[in-house]
Amino acid sequence: MNLKLNFENILFLDIETVPEVENFTDLTEAKQELFALKTQYQRKEDFSPEDFYEKAGIWAEFGKIVCISVGYFTNFNKANRAFRITSFFGDEVKILEDFKKLLNSHFNKAQHLLCGHNGKEFDFPYIARRMIINQIELPEKLNLFGKKPWEIPHLDTMELWKFGDYKHFTSLKLLTSILGIPSPKDDIDGSEVGAVFYKEKNIKRIVKYCEKDTIAVAQLLLRFNNEPLIEEVNIIRV
Repeated sequence: MNLKLNFENILFLDIETVPEVENFTDLTEAKQELFALKTQYQRKEDFSPEDFYEKAGIWAEFGKIVCISVGYFTNFNKANRAFRITSFFGDEVKILEDFKKLLNSHFNKAQHLLCGHNGKEFDFPYIARRMIINQIELPEKLNLFGKKPWEIPHLDTMELWKFGDYKHFTSLKLLTSILGIPSPKDDIDGSEVGAVFYKEKNIKRIVKYCEKDTIAVAQLLLRFNNEPLIEEVNIIRV
């Protein structure tokens, strides 16, 4: 693609979300009714709101973030490449505040970009909505009101792959497979995160999965630009 990018200015990220409470019956009656209305077209007549509740994590109004993983190049030189990855997990408010602190302290300049796979449709607005719900002031990189499309500091590997075809959706799993990138889906996938969180109570497994997705996003952008992939030895986990 010959993208004119300084890879050291890019923050790659992925988020994992789950329903805000474990069971549909744990919601207030008012919230149950609102969920039923929100999902009526997705459910149609095949599922009751309670049966459909396991998918609640995809909506910021009915879900919450349990992990944000971020990665960035501290050195992009091919001879000494280094990719640093870290994760915020646990209490959602702390996750959001720590992520905001990272943006404000290290990725707050005009040249800095956020990059995710389907990030413009999911990750970036989800984080912003959850910040507002939790009464956290938006960092500049997520405060997009009044900005023109070319002023929005976001990259989306799915959007880049569309090449202008707005109907085309390609999963991260499919792209990594056809482009020869190690799959991030070798353990769990997004549909299983809720059960791993609430039933297994295994946040470490979710963090590992989230970090693999973040690395895969960086690998995609490298492949799009015909750059060598990140070797495992070049990944620094902190």
